[in-house]
Amino acid sequence: MKKTLCFDFGNTRRKAAFFNDNQMAEVITLNSGSPEEIEDLVIRHQPDFTILASVVKHEEIIETFLSNHSQFHKIDQTSAMPFKSLVRKAETVGVDRLALCAAAVNLFPDSNILVIGMGTCITYNFVNKQHHFLGGAISPGLEMRFQSMHTQTAFLPLVKMDWNFPLIGYDTNTAILSGVAMGVAKEIDGIIEAYEEKFESLKVLLTGGDALHFAPLLKKRIFADPHLTFKGLYAISTINR
Repeated sequence: MKKTLCFDFGNTRRKAAFFNDNQMAEVITLNSGSPEEIEDLVIRHQPDFTILASVVKHEEIIETFLSNHSQFHKIDQTSAMPFKSLVRKAETVGVDRLALCAAAVNLFPDSNILVIGMGTCITYNFVNKQHHFLGGAISPGLEMRFQSMHTQTAFLPLVKMDWNFPLIGYDTNTAILSGVAMGVAKEIDGIIEAYEEKFESLKVLLTGGDALHFAPLLKKRIFADPHLTFKGLYAISTINR
């Protein structure tokens, strides 16, 4: 049985997932993602393979340690993928988006796919049935919208997400909650509709920490999986061994 540790260093959180063969056994939210924390995790799980996707600056000693204690791969735009990127300036595409596309192709290899990642930003990533990644769109995530409304106005408060928000806000806080959450939901529905008009048999995947909260707000049928990034990292790891 081969063991794999997948690391995802995002703008907001650093997380890891442990796989026994191709089965995800554990998801770990890291406290800081420090070299000491990574070392403890590796010693505990004893992985055969490790893979890192990072969109932030991290300590280089982490990569050295992973290389010394496993067969290590750091994702970049030269990594082998289960799809072909046709994006202009492919070197500018975030590795988190590449991981989502890898997972999507593995799950639905015969479909046109729109995979939506809900993180600091919301990313829309399209892969056609020929396994060509054509690009997509990027828009502000929930926290970014809350922050901008607070910092770009004189009196609006900084609101934290509460999923029990009403449709009709009865004060400033609930009006912001409804406006942001329903605005994102309608944005997602509208973009899905635009892709459906252009591409037949479209599969839509939604992932990220807020995916399961947003799924009921959408009128469009989607496949929600909060751990799609890790499944993509595992797929990329197997290709690059």
